[in-house]
Amino acid sequence: MAGGGVSPLGAAPPLWYHRDLSRAAAEELLARAGRDGSFLVRDSESVNGAYALCVLFQKHVHTYRILPDEENFLAVQTSQGVQPKRFKTLPELIQLYLQPSQGLVTTLLLPVEREESAEERDYSDGEDDKPPLPPRSGSCGSSLLSTEEGMYRAHAPVGNGLSTISHEYLKGSYALDLEAVKQGASSLPHLNKTLVSSCKRLHGEVDKVLSGLEILSKVFDQQSASMLSRMIQQSVSQGGDQELEHLVTKLSILKDLLSSIERKALKALQDMSVAVPSIPSQLSPRHSKAIPVQAFEVKLDVYLADLTKIGKSQKHTLSVDVEGGKLVVMKKMKDSQEDWATFTHDKIRQLIKSQRMPSKLGIVFEKEKDRSQRKDFIFASAKKREAFCQLLQLMKNKHSNQDEPDMISVFIGTWNMGSVPSPKAIGSWLLSRGLGKTLDEMTVTIPHDIYVFGTQENSVCDKEWVENLRAALRDYTELDYKPVAVQTLWNIKIVVLVKPEHENRISHVGMSSVKTGIANTLGNKGAVGVSFMFNGTSFGFVNCHLTSGNEKIHRRNQNYLDILRQLSLGDKQLSSFDISLRFTHLFWFGDLNYRLDMDIQEILNYINRKEFEPLLKVDQLNLEREKNKVFLRFAEEEMTYPPTYRYERGSRDTYVWQKQKATGMRTNVPSWCDRILWKSYPETHIVCNSYGCTDDVVTSDHSPVFATFEVGVTSQFVSKKGLPKTSEQAYIEFESIEAIVKTASRTKFFIEFYSTCLEEFKKSYENDSQSSDNINFLRVGWSSKQLTTLKPILSDIEYLQDQHLLLTVKSLDGYESYGECVLALKSMIGSTAQQFHTYLSHRGEETGNIRGSMRVRVPSERMGTRERLYEWISVDKDETGVPKGKTMPPRGGHDYVKSKQDTNDPDATTSKNSFNNPAYYILEGVPNQSAALAADLLPGSALSSVAGKPAPPVGGVGKGKPPSGSSIQARRQTGGRPVRPISEEGSSEDDGNPGGHGSSSTLNRPPPDFPPPPLPKGALEMSEASFFPPGKESGAFCLEAPPPMLNPGPSPFRRGGASGVDDQSCSVLHLAKKLSETEYTGAQEYGPGLGLADACRTYPPRSIKESIAEDLPAEVRRRSRTPARNSQGAWQGGSSSSSLSVETSVGDWLQRLGLERYEAGLLRNGWDDLEFLSDITEEDLEEAGVSDPAHKKILLACLRQQQQK
Repeated sequence: MAGGGVSPLGAAPPLWYHRDLSRAAAEELLARAGRDGSFLVRDSESVNGAYALCVLFQKHVHTYRILPDEENFLAVQTSQGVQPKRFKTLPELIQLYLQPSQGLVTTLLLPVEREESAEERDYSDGEDDKPPLPPRSGSCGSSLLSTEEGMYRAHAPVGNGLSTISHEYLKGSYALDLEAVKQGASSLPHLNKTLVSSCKRLHGEVDKVLSGLEILSKVFDQQSASMLSRMIQQSVSQGGDQELEHLVTKLSILKDLLSSIERKALKALQDMSVAVPSIPSQLSPRHSKAIPVQAFEVKLDVYLADLTKIGKSQKHTLSVDVEGGKLVVMKKMKDSQEDWATFTHDKIRQLIKSQRMPSKLGIVFEKEKDRSQRKDFIFASAKKREAFCQLLQLMKNKHSNQDEPDMISVFIGTWNMGSVPSPKAIGSWLLSRGLGKTLDEMTVTIPHDIYVFGTQENSVCDKEWVENLRAALRDYTELDYKPVAVQTLWNIKIVVLVKPEHENRISHVGMSSVKTGIANTLGNKGAVGVSFMFNGTSFGFVNCHLTSGNEKIHRRNQNYLDILRQLSLGDKQLSSFDISLRFTHLFWFGDLNYRLDMDIQEILNYINRKEFEPLLKVDQLNLEREKNKVFLRFAEEEMTYPPTYRYERGSRDTYVWQKQKATGMRTNVPSWCDRILWKSYPETHIVCNSYGCTDDVVTSDHSPVFATFEVGVTSQFVSKKGLPKTSEQAYIEFESIEAIVKTASRTKFFIEFYSTCLEEFKKSYENDSQSSDNINFLRVGWSSKQLTTLKPILSDIEYLQDQHLLLTVKSLDGYESYGECVLALKSMIGSTAQQFHTYLSHRGEETGNIRGSMRVRVPSERMGTRERLYEWISVDKDETGVPKGKTMPPRGGHDYVKSKQDTNDPDATTSKNSFNNPAYYILEGVPNQSAALAADLLPGSALSSVAGKPAPPVGGVGKGKPPSGSSIQARRQTGGRPVRPISEEGSSEDDGNPGGHGSSSTLNRPPPDFPPPPLPKGALEMSEASFFPPGKESGAFCLEAPPPMLNPGPSPFRRGGASGVDDQSCSVLHLAKKLSETEYTGAQEYGPGLGLADACRTYPPRSIKESIAEDLPAEVRRRSRTPARNSQGAWQGGSSSSSLSVETSVGDWLQRLGLERYEAGLLRNGWDDLEFLSDITEEDLEEAGVSDPAHKKILLACLRQQQQK
């Protein structure tokens, strides 16, 4: 509430007051009302305690700020010199403006009332009819553990719901106390009586604890013990009317005793130890145990160019000595002899991962006379390759001459403990062992730099829980991890532990919590968060427990948005930005409680068959993310483990999906409730190395979930050249900026710029161009004269390439943000201007897009830089093939387009993503543009009808499954490794269409967050040039005419609610995306030239000189590229890089034998070459999935016959 004393809203909030409704949602409600004079009031987003009056007039929304003064009177903000009219309450103010000629653009005529769905009115919290009371103590000592647990069990019935005594007071006696206060009473007798009754048991418990502690006190401090005894006796002897005060006194004594007894005991023991010879402590700090030498069995990848090696044994052993800083390459000879070579860490120049083969790795060695040589090795599996890379990175880091790390590893764990203490053995959780994507055994015991544990329904007190985690880590790593922060909201906890060596690198620690339980006042549901700086990199961690219940999707979405907006973490200067933009890396995890929308028996059948793809398509979180309703531009690693909820306690073999409640039997289908997502700034380094769950921790009905990340970090940069002189100053200059914002307002706008490289935030002047062809969208532009030049505090390129710039577009009328974004400076450094293009978001919703032209000028004296450790590993850009069933690495948290080559291709930045797609600009529910958009769209006509031009033929689209059902693609982020989308139905491999053009039975979808082909030229007249017209204004991207009415079809987003009604609440962005996708003809039309992800990656890293490539052996430079396979296993062109016959591949060979089913397994294990297959054994075939003895005989006989030829 704004102000104090009497509520400014009057006795009860009026229906036209919409509380904390977002600006965008307010405009949409007014657009639906559609009548001049329609109005509503919401809380101001720019000033705490203020309001915003929103009025619709001539299809535009006008916003007036209502501000409180020093006396808490309210007034509409007026122009300078105009006397404001002051009111005590908001209804009084609105009453005046309901009369004509009061200075507003129009008279207030039609109040737009709050919309409350049945789900919003239901404030229950899903499964828990009565949420548990918060724990009695935030942190308790281990000596009190048994007593605390006894109290908890004694009060179990009360702990499961609100106290009956409290209910009785609120229902009856509360009114009596209220009447007494009205008559001048200064006390509340009935409340006092209620409290005394509630605390009767507490008296006895406190007395027991005090008696026990009195004995300890006498042992360690005789003098104060006698005084304590007297105080206890006095408090016990007192009674009568002052009983409540006496209880408070006893609690105060208990508090003082608990806080001092440990200190006194320590002093006593120290005094005793003076006369006793010192004994080496068992708890002395220990160093991390040495990492043993690890050996990897590999095969050398032989190219056609090196014919001399064909037929010879290519088996090698790679031994990594992390402690010694060397790699030994050992070749096994036929006569049992070994040929070996040793390379020190500084002679290993680069690791190059193959995109086509997840088990293949290229290593660039430095030879004599500055010459380099590359050798490609094939590992036993992709997991072994990743383990090898991790060990080499660790070796490089350990022996680096850098004082500060470039890269750290982060462990994230989330677990709903089910209100039961954890078992002592939680090693599988800490070591990322179990199901899903797990770490290799060679690297599983390497300690991570940061451990973050998020728990829900954790009844263990804070101090004990932290010590349990530290002790467990000490057992496995022999390191004493230091606690950074512990934050608790009832039984939701987050603990951050860091390696001792990093303790001084942590700063600016922040903690916060948000309640989202019943009526947003109870903490049984909600979130806790921790943020800090690791040297120059900001981290945020959010652990949440959202509303439960299969059908409560909307409430879970609202929980997320409330947490996003209210969690107070990070730099206070960035209060204009929600927490998803305040940190270089943000990790969000917990029991999100999103369920599977599928019949229980179907779910169990798929789980038994380990077929998770169909389940991921009906995962509520994936569906809501696809509709851009939650976790906008967050990433999540592929889930390859079974649902983590709801298991039978004590077992991981059985799901318990029925639960008896007071209201009847409740169904809880197995679901992936426990999730870990992340969002990082563009052009930063982050790789998810594991994502899975344990299979041996069985105390809860949830399984613990883990994820590990490799994260690039920056140091607190100190320039070797000192502060820049005027002649050495770097500049950030903008040539132009243009934004399209989703709004019906026609106010002026300005831009605020924030960055850690600026001394303070900067503002632009108001926009100097403005236009709109659609009342619901506004296009605003700033020329160079309206944009200020920014001066970074340091001018070194090594510092600037790690910096980011945050932009927020704000209105002049209410100073409220209409959208925010983040830009990486790294891509903008240079003498010529670079273009950028990204999306705008506000309060978790996509609100438009922004693009422009800028450059970061760095003086030549400050151009020196160095290679980062994470740049040492790259992905082979020469390999354009992608493994079957996989996609190219998608972009992560931020869609971001730039680079010189992009500007030459007008279609390079035209994407189906809503922020740069003309079909995005359809507003839902507006009378003059309404369209009954269904998910099952008619193809080939939607966009063409809108544009008034014929659409290119897309034969057969829409004849099969509803297209939306096959487009649920998770947004994931990886660093040079392929990640499979949630759904790939509709791809050419699935429908048997090798070409992928026009004849597919379902829509072809581009990979998630990877640039799709450009929009058809006939769809809309739009190009790069039209967005930046030289000296000429043109309309915003919008639809000239309302879209045609589309035939309704069944929605694929089926909800499992009690009503059984299909959900038709797809957002406007989602529906527009669906509309645009009907014109795309498949992923075959785009190639690496369109790579938005490529724009943010460098091959090889800049610090590796181009001369390396020139010094490579001829065999490497001449090796042929390996094209991608089509769905039938045939090569689409070119020649195989390693097979003896240009026309014969492993896939062709298996197809001729009728055994093509084994192709994927052989390729996965590195058997992608007929030359290598000559060495294969029965054991190798079994590892590749060939278990049928008859098939093994056929394959081996055929290979022997081929060898004889």
